[in-house]
Amino acid sequence: MTEPYDFELVMRVRDYEVDVQGIVNNANYLHYMEHTRHEFCRTAGFSFAEMHKRGIDPVLRKVEVEYIHPLGLGEEMVSKLKLRREGARFEFYQDIFKFPGEEPVIRGKATVVCLENGKLTKGDVLAAAFAKYLN
Repeated sequence: MTEPYDFELVMRVRDYEVDVQGIVNNANYLHYMEHTRHEFCRTAGFSFAEMHKRGIDPVLRKVEVEYIHPLGLGEEMVSKLKLRREGARFEFYQDIFKFPGEEPVIRGKATVVCLENGKLTKGDVLAAAFAKYLN
């Protein structure tokens, strides 16, 4: 990604996230991406718990992941995120790098849509909450 990221989160690989080969199981990268999105929302002032209390539920529509280099037990990573809006969709461009050193691990994109009180919306409430990241 050439633009600056909106958010970064450092994490460490835990023992139950690796497989018999000693590398992170592919599905755990989806967890890392999700945790990063949730932490981004929380630090931006609109946590998932708060959204749900207000009847707002961002839901995952699509995830794309390109696996580049594996992580192993105990290694640190930095998960980076850039938010964009495309119509009613919110697109989270998410990259994970080894930390320190910035060696690419995955490149990903998570597309999210917004339900309000159980109904699909254009996501204007979310767009207003995250306006400073969408400009």
